[in-house]
Amino acid sequence: MYPFLTRKCNSSFSATRGKGSTMGKSKQVGNHKSDKKKHISKTWKTKRRTKDLDQIHSDMKPDTATKLLNQEVDYDVTGCAQHYCLHCARYFMDMRSLKEHFKTKGHKKRLKLLREEPYTQAEAERAAGMGSYIAPKTVEVKTQTVEEDMD
Repeated sequence: MYPFLTRKCNSSFSATRGKGSTMGKSKQVGNHKSDKKKHISKTWKTKRRTKDLDQIHSDMKPDTATKLLNQEVDYDVTGCAQHYCLHCARYFMDMRSLKEHFKTKGHKKRLKLLREEPYTQAEAERAAGMGSYIAPKTVEVKTQTVEEDMD
């Protein structure tokens, strides 16, 4: 019927498509044409990445906090970098949206996470058996005070 399938040549190709082959579902998973979108999941995971809790704890130190809360005008940042939530590391358009943010679930959840003292290398060594373990302390964290400028 198909003479090219039964013809013998250097390769051992025959009408049965090789030894042990079954006519079933392909083993290929995914779309082979999506080479451009190969690492899209990593892009999605890091798109809205915020600061970690230990970075925020270092930002909450008084000298760093005053610098962050009183930034110079930057037109590339949301709200010209004038309305910044220190605990969430986010910029807001105006004072009203910043105050509304203080009432949200996300901000309150972040405050609760920041109550625990940041993890240190000394604590890791104590947990590994190099000394007696001391449970992490709680830190008092309150929502930042907002100064309204009436121009």
